[in-house]
Amino acid sequence: MSLGDWLKSVLTRPQEDLSLTLPREEPGSIADVIARMRLIQAQLPPTDGVANFNKMYLAVTEDVLTRSIGHEFEDKEFVERLDVVFANLYFKALENYTQDPQSCARCWSPLFQSRHNSRIAPIQFALAGMNAHINHDLVLALEATCREMKRDLDRESAQYRDFCRINALLAEAQQRIEPWFKRGIVGIIDRVLGQADEAVEMWSLERARENAWVQTEALWLLRTQEQLATRFLLALDRTVGFAGRGLLFERPF
Repeated sequence: MSLGDWLKSVLTRPQEDLSLTLPREEPGSIADVIARMRLIQAQLPPTDGVANFNKMYLAVTEDVLTRSIGHEFEDKEFVERLDVVFANLYFKALENYTQDPQSCARCWSPLFQSRHNSRIAPIQFALAGMNAHINHDLVLALEATCREMKRDLDRESAQYRDFCRINALLAEAQQRIEPWFKRGIVGIIDRVLGQADEAVEMWSLERARENAWVQTEALWLLRTQEQLATRFLLALDRTVGFAGRGLLFERPF
């Protein structure tokens, strides 16, 4: 099968319903975000690919919240608002896909479309969700939060230092909560690239988040160029979506 035929078969694959019973209002606090994730988890079967990602996201969010209590952030208000804006993009993607799959960001479509495929490992679903959420949504969340709170996207700022502090909390949470996660990344990407060590480096949370900051810096420079910014985001969405499809290859057994 050619690459073009494979893409066509994937893109035209039947899309199963992803209806969830959730409150209409957006979460406004980290506690609300956690409550929304718990509702999602309760309504999905454990074999669902979205459940695999949601489980990881929920566990890490709970752990980071616990670890951040008493932590000295320089701009705690910004940190908390960014977390909420970021999570709401995931919830919005779920809502959009439920109402009209074509309106959903392309970066999320691979996960949503393939979530019942038993030949895809749970870790692949979790990784595909992280790919969409960090490489695409975090860019939008950073830009939107800086605009809303009138903060500058500056590497000498308190906001960037706090962003880097969160990286450390995330790394600790990931290692403690899901010890299988790193092993899963190594095994899956190693089969594609043949380089386990490089795979770990490629998919570290810290590196992914740093890349998101760089992408946001580029978007920030385009904030007065509306058409160019729109094209930039469209290209980012497509690129991240393509990477997501590559992560969700089927096992031969």
